[in-house]
Amino acid sequence: MAYDASTLPDVSGLTVGIIGGTGDQGRGLAYRFARAGQQVLIGSRSADRAAEAAAEIAALPGLPAGVDVTGAGNDEVARRSDVVVVAVPWDGHAATVAALAGPLAGKIVVDCVNPLGFDKQGPYALPVAEGSAVQQAAALLPDSRVCAAFNHVSAPLLADPEVDRIDLDVLICTEERELVDVVGALAARIPGMRGIYAGRLRNAHQIEAFTANLIAINKRYKAHAGIRVTDL
Repeated sequence: MAYDASTLPDVSGLTVGIIGGTGDQGRGLAYRFARAGQQVLIGSRSADRAAEAAAEIAALPGLPAGVDVTGAGNDEVARRSDVVVVAVPWDGHAATVAALAGPLAGKIVVDCVNPLGFDKQGPYALPVAEGSAVQQAAALLPDSRVCAAFNHVSAPLLADPEVDRIDLDVLICTEERELVDVVGALAARIPGMRGIYAGRLRNAHQIEAFTANLIAINKRYKAHAGIRVTDL
């Protein structure tokens, strides 16, 4: 069946938490979800830093009236959110996720972390014992509903108030087909985006690793490239 946005569920009432919401990717996603009308919680190890980032995002143009962007510690954000996006640096991924296993139980967890290294030749994919960042998250969160998504979205585009549309496909890997619709519906709240099922969690490694290729493309062509799947 071809992609049909009309079949997606209504996710407008969901509260979206961003763990790592003070970083570039987390802040950008928080801004776009808030701009789309979602209630957004910014999480950080420091509640003060989270509150500061939330206030800065709330002051950006384009947010609808009545939309709240608030900040709190990671544990509180995990407990209060319906959907939690993990957008932390790779080197702190395992420790951060493991510490939140309790409050994330039963929650939808969207991991967008890319395990990359950098040297003089540029970015490259790092080996992960579990196979990928999202598989590591799934192993640490046995009581959560885990998927990978938003790995290839440019942080500068997300954060730019002058950008109205971000034309790309969000590749979603998960063991639960129902999550594809929920996360796809969240992606579709951002103009220009589609959420596309891209296989089970074991297929996430190459999606995370492909971010290194996109960084090389962007550097060579001075662009903010994304992925678009054809014939859908």
